[in-house]
Amino acid sequence: MGSNQMLLADPETGEIKRFLVGPQESEVTGFAWSADRKTVFVAIQHPGEKGNSHYPDGGTAVPRSTILVSRAKTAARSAKQ
Repeated sequence: MGSNQMLLADPETGEIKRFLVGPQESEVTGFAWSADRKTVFVAIQHPGEKGNSHYPDGGTAVPRSTILVSRAKTAARSAKQ
C-alpha cells in the first residue's frame, strides 16, 4: 500500500495540483478551512496500519493519527469573488 494524496482543483481553469502526500499506509481526510480562509486543517488517519510507517515521530515510534495545520499569509480567493 502506498501513500494517499490530496489534490486541489481550480474550478475556473480546471487546473489540478497536488497539495500534499500522506505518509505510508495512511488516509488523508478532513479538509476544512478556518472562517478567514487563511488556515486549512487536514487529518492523517491510521498511518502505518500494516507496520511500515512510524509517522509522525519516526524511528521505532508507534504511528499516530494527526491533524496538520497550514496557514497562509493572505486569505484564499473565494469562489464567490
